Amino acid sequence: MAQYRILIVEDSATMRQLLSFALQRLGEVEILEAGNGLEGLKVLQGGGVDVALVDIHMPVMDGFKLIKHIRDDVELKHLPIVIITTEGHPEAMEKARELGVEYYITKPIRQSDVVEKVRGLLKQR
Repeated sequence: MAQYRILIVEDSATMRQLLSFALQRLGEVEILEAGNGLEGLKVLQGGGVDVALVDIHMPVMDGFKLIKHIRDDVELKHLPIVIITTEGHPEAMEKARELGVEYYITKPIRQSDVVEKVRGLLKQR
């Protein structure tokens, strides 16, 4: 039984696989995956997710819309969120800050940075 559940919401299967592989270093984690914001929201509504890693640019529902849904939901609003994206514009970073995102990481990523940030968030749970 996994101690923590981490959701990766990313439209690139390659990036989901890279993140999943990196996060396995944390030990007792279950990695859940979604290819867009709508799929991610469905997973989150099932409950039990400890941290979400979210891309911004995705089909169906983008990351900012997903995060808005999370922050508006009484059950989910305190979920720690890490954005991992190619979007480096200051406006996007400001919007993420306003939505209460814990970390904003731009691609290309360093796996060790992602693991370190997620480890810190899980310790606070």
